[in-house]
Amino acid sequence: MLKEIAIPFLRLGFTAFGGPAAHIAMMEEEFVRRRGWLTHQQFLDLLGATNLVPGPNSTEMAIHIGYQRAGWRGLAAAGLCFIVPAALMVGAIAWAYVRYGALPPVQGVMYGIKPVIIAIILQALWRLAPGALKSRFLAAIAIIATVAALLNVNTLVVLFGAGIIAALAESIARRPGAGIAGALAGSSWPGFSALGAAGVAGAAVPFSILGLFLFFLKVGALLYGSGYVLLAFLQHDLVDRMHWLTQSQLLDAVAVGQVTPGPVFTTATFIGYLLGGPKGAAVATFAIFVPSFFFVAASRPLLPRIRGSRLAGAFLDGVNVGALALMAAVTIQLSRAAIAGPTTAAIAAISAILLLYTRINSMWLVFAGALSGFAALMVGG
Repeated sequence: MLKEIAIPFLRLGFTAFGGPAAHIAMMEEEFVRRRGWLTHQQFLDLLGATNLVPGPNSTEMAIHIGYQRAGWRGLAAAGLCFIVPAALMVGAIAWAYVRYGALPPVQGVMYGIKPVIIAIILQALWRLAPGALKSRFLAAIAIIATVAALLNVNTLVVLFGAGIIAALAESIARRPGAGIAGALAGSSWPGFSALGAAGVAGAAVPFSILGLFLFFLKVGALLYGSGYVLLAFLQHDLVDRMHWLTQSQLLDAVAVGQVTPGPVFTTATFIGYLLGGPKGAAVATFAIFVPSFFFVAASRPLLPRIRGSRLAGAFLDGVNVGALALMAAVTIQLSRAAIAGPTTAAIAAISAILLLYTRINSMWLVFAGALSGFAALMVGG
């Protein structure tokens, strides 16, 4: 039974390009249509369950399917087989980056990939926004949250503040005589009270393996929404607050996460290697993924109650809006480093148009961006 689970998830770990949405589509094809392990409704139920807990959606979907098929052993086998191939590939690229990253050809490749990453994030925002901005009230929360994120309000304050506001509004709206106006009047934005104490840039924090572990454990345990929201956490803590990474290194880490198959969260593997070598890569990878196994195992008995709660649903609506706001803010910040001239602006614009109006796989655009950057460097050099 475990071999039956391990083989398809290993294959997905080596070949699942294109981000969480593409991964989930591949799983539906493999385990619903081809293998018949789940019905379509069961698959949708598990997909909904992944949105109720923090962590990477496609990884948690793999863990759910493994548990559904073979209990606890299936849970471990599916998750590990999906994560480990991607982590090993990212670790190998991180080794090459540390050893050869300063060479001009590698710089040219990254020069062309970075604007494609900006376009990929913009496409994700475009696709996710209609489902998240279900009302004018949620759209208002999104605007306020984006401004707060740009002002360096702590990412957790933005996420949970948005969720609490939405839940409060739902609670007030259910009272007799209360409407949207009452909900708006009765709710407050906790982020503004935290502006003075928010995580603005400060003195550099000395690097340590324990600090690396605790940071990625926090991210894995608290991050809601798309894997791209990870960028907001990395930007705020590792670049702006602790100064462990430069803006350019962050973009390179994101690019590597895109150019490799499997979970986007293996960006942590790359960053861990940059900061602490092989030990740092292993620690960061373990820390960011281990909460997903716990949440899947712990949440399954609670799912019927959680899904039936209107307040829990409203809270999650708010968290999703906060996640979009963080994505929008970090895209603005990263664009300043990624789009540095006419060439990169053209790469970003063409990539965005192709992603929005065609069904092209983002992987091809990453390769094309790499070739364009390399060619631009050769011509310029």
